[in-house]
Amino acid sequence: MSNNNSVTINDVQSAANRLFGIAHRTPVLTSRLINERTNSQVFFKCENFQCTGSFKFRGAYNALSQLSEAQRQKGVITFSSGNHAQAIAFAGNLLKIPTTIVMPDDAPTVKRTATLGYGGEVIFYNRQTTNREELTRSLAQERGLMVIPPYDHPHIIAGQGTVAKELVEEVGHLDLLLVCCGGGGLISGCAIATKAALPNCKVIGVEPERGDDATRSFYSKTLQTVTNPDTIADGARTPSLGQLTFPLVLNYVDDMVTVSEEALIKTMFFLWERLKIVVEPTGVLAATALLEGVVKSPGMKIGVIISGGNVDLAQIGKLL
Repeated sequence: MSNNNSVTINDVQSAANRLFGIAHRTPVLTSRLINERTNSQVFFKCENFQCTGSFKFRGAYNALSQLSEAQRQKGVITFSSGNHAQAIAFAGNLLKIPTTIVMPDDAPTVKRTATLGYGGEVIFYNRQTTNREELTRSLAQERGLMVIPPYDHPHIIAGQGTVAKELVEEVGHLDLLLVCCGGGGLISGCAIATKAALPNCKVIGVEPERGDDATRSFYSKTLQTVTNPDTIADGARTPSLGQLTFPLVLNYVDDMVTVSEEALIKTMFFLWERLKIVVEPTGVLAATALLEGVVKSPGMKIGVIISGGNVDLAQIGKLL
């Protein structure tokens, strides 16, 4: 297992420099209604407005932009159910790097279509019968491709940390930061960036109850796993935290909580209606913990990261 200093604030700063003028500096939204309801000051960092519709573009571009010329010629491969897939395909498109994405055959249509649209080559697999990481490794070896995993990579983590860096630069002091958690790339990077600027700000990760591996890992201090959890938050169906992200979470994160499927759906529609923004189920994990009272911090300044907005409308129809 890697040491806790695998990614530092200097790496996040370098990532911010690489992303300057390329990634969107996403808006921070507030709501008087939500402030009254939670009895706190809430700042939503809206990564649903990022290139490709999620924070994943930050890490993908940061990683791809650091490849050698020889590796750029050969190309990269990754595995992803959607948002990282789109991010790698789009970053590859911008940098003229060929991209191959190993994707489950049941990935949301909106994410499959976008990945292909950005020029990625998509290879589908069956979740029930195939280990995506093994398939990716064998294809990488066969084709001489560099593997850029969705979260367990120092350049990915550093890129994702720029989300919190921007939020703190914009709103200043925060007492609490709530972050969505799947494989831990976003929360690791954001916790590193937040603690560097605001050492006393509490960082709390939020997972779906049905995919609570990171929460169990956090409390047991041993890496826990989950197999294909049946959660609407498809970005949090990761099997476990990674070899890099697990120690970073233990080192920098203050707490982990979980939220129910019903609460996720309720919060997603609430934000559509009240903030007038399109957010996906995974994207509202952090907001759900606050709005449903799982985390209560009256009188505090609270940052909430909305991680993405790539909604599969066919799925939403079923929820309605």
